[in-house]
Amino acid sequence: MGQILSAITPQQAEFIRAQPLYFVASAPRADDGHINLSPKGLDSFRLLNANSVAYLDLTGSGNETAAHVTENGRITLMFCGFGEQPGIVRLYGKGRVVRPGEPEWGQLRPLFSAFPGIRQIIHVQVQHTQTSCGFGVPQMDLVGQRDALPDWARRKGPEGVLDYQRRKNAFSIDGLPAPGIDTVEQP
Repeated sequence: MGQILSAITPQQAEFIRAQPLYFVASAPRADDGHINLSPKGLDSFRLLNANSVAYLDLTGSGNETAAHVTENGRITLMFCGFGEQPGIVRLYGKGRVVRPGEPEWGQLRPLFSAFPGIRQIIHVQVQHTQTSCGFGVPQMDLVGQRDALPDWARRKGPEGVLDYQRRKNAFSIDGLPAPGIDTVEQP
């Protein structure tokens, strides 16, 4: 059944690359804080090496992951095989928010496609991986990626997205400060 490994294997990398959807989980240090779990899609994930991954974080309804990893670094990413091949791969690690203007931004940003409303990149040092059978995950057909988030950011424009970030993304729902509210990349 499942395995725990110290790095992303070539088989796991192949499985991860085939998934059009992944999930990101994080939590504040406080025992009574909210655990965040967010689905991610679009062309926003990159495997960098066997112990390093990154994803492009677009402006959205919250900024929980950035607040949590800034506070404590803990992050888990999960990839489920909803297609013909069942399986689950989890990546456990320490995350870091990479912002425009930071040296690492110049290395990571060119790896991703252009989207309106880019806020930051979450870079994860993978400490270990876990595989599971995924036999209980339903098989589904992908219709396609949604354009709703990029369309929303495009309509708002850079200043409108920045205003939204300042009003809605400055703090987590537990009151933790969240980075990523002062710049936005618009193609």
